[in-house]
Amino acid sequence: MSAQRQLHLGAFMRPTSLHPGAWRFPDAWPDSNFNFARMKTLIRKLEAAKFDAFFMADHMAVLNLSIEALKRSHTTTSFEPFTLLSALSQATERIGLVATGSTTFDAPWHIARRFASLDHISNGRAGWNIVTTSNPDAALNFGLDEHMEHADRYRRAREFYEVVTGLWDSWADDAFVRDVDAGIYVDPEKMHVLGHKGEFLSVKGPLNIARPVQGWPVIVQAGASEPGRQLAAETAEAVFTSMTDLEAGKAFCRDIKGRAQKAGRNPDHIKILPGCFVVIGDTMEEAKAKRSKLDSLVDYANAIGQLSINLGVDATKFDPDAPLPEVPETNAGKTGRQRVIDIARRENLTVRQLAQRLAGHGGLGMTGTPKFIADQMQTWLDERGSDGFTIQFPFMPGGLEDVCDKLVPELQARGIFRKDYEGTTLREHLGLPRPENRFFAKSST
Repeated sequence: MSAQRQLHLGAFMRPTSLHPGAWRFPDAWPDSNFNFARMKTLIRKLEAAKFDAFFMADHMAVLNLSIEALKRSHTTTSFEPFTLLSALSQATERIGLVATGSTTFDAPWHIARRFASLDHISNGRAGWNIVTTSNPDAALNFGLDEHMEHADRYRRAREFYEVVTGLWDSWADDAFVRDVDAGIYVDPEKMHVLGHKGEFLSVKGPLNIARPVQGWPVIVQAGASEPGRQLAAETAEAVFTSMTDLEAGKAFCRDIKGRAQKAGRNPDHIKILPGCFVVIGDTMEEAKAKRSKLDSLVDYANAIGQLSINLGVDATKFDPDAPLPEVPETNAGKTGRQRVIDIARRENLTVRQLAQRLAGHGGLGMTGTPKFIADQMQTWLDERGSDGFTIQFPFMPGGLEDVCDKLVPELQARGIFRKDYEGTTLREHLGLPRPENRFFAKSST
């Protein structure tokens, strides 16, 4: 009999809860996004529950919301990810630290150096979430008049990945000999100059930091469009995605892992971790009441603002009590936009109903008792709808504490989630190999 498959659990932080009503929930921490002491409390709680990773999402612009929506939003601003995760690395010992890094608006040198530094500072716990940045307003913060075309963003991202991983391989693992008696600090024969010149990028190298502890920080990817799926299949080791049901999850897993296999990769070295919004109660009635209360705290201005972002158009101009009109193509993210349109058409929702539905979280959600949610997660695992979940918490600290104190013990009792970490690095938590150095394979360890 084969061993029971094990769930992987990541914590999706932005930098805390993503729900628009989270900061107003009874006994919630309204300032948790900018209270570092509280951030330390939360990540230590997650580490005690043996979560694989703390995943810090990011934006490159303040979201384009109306003034009415902006003044009610707690998710438009946040700490800069590397600053926060570097600090949190010193308050923790095992939990992985994943940060978003844009391939559209950042430079490969910066990304490679920052993630290598975080990996060294944390003793091998860094992960890079590759994003092409879907928000067109970000372009205006980087000297551009308009957003790069969707297809171009993904071609650039593929080249960007090759450059960053090449920079991480600038030095053999044993390049820094530090021979005090001979006076030799580094062996120049074990340094590689990248010398990359491509369609979008020109980078000489080498990187001025030793190879990361993990070889490469773990590669995470979140796009679900056609080019996004192909990028994930060729590069990602963990995939954060938005699924609404088990059948969609199974199809996504088959697609990504099948593509990976065709690309010559081991499909077991890609962990599919869909976002899952979890609300827990001691009874079903209590859980549903929490969710209902939470959703009731979302103002329509926030709801329609979020719908505008999802669609890439100004939805405030739509008749709120009419069906969603035809939505023109835009240069924003494709998959999330289509998912919203599909929900509206399938359920025959008005614009108002659609906005309220999505504002409260329109992706995969699990609301119920610890046993009920554990049953659902086990089904997803057993039927290969995912390799685990990226948990999205309803409010802080209570929603996170419910998951750590009530759901995790139920999963552990079933033998599908660890009771302790077996390794020290994020790669070890996820069961991923340490990549060989492409330029110095024989000296890699």
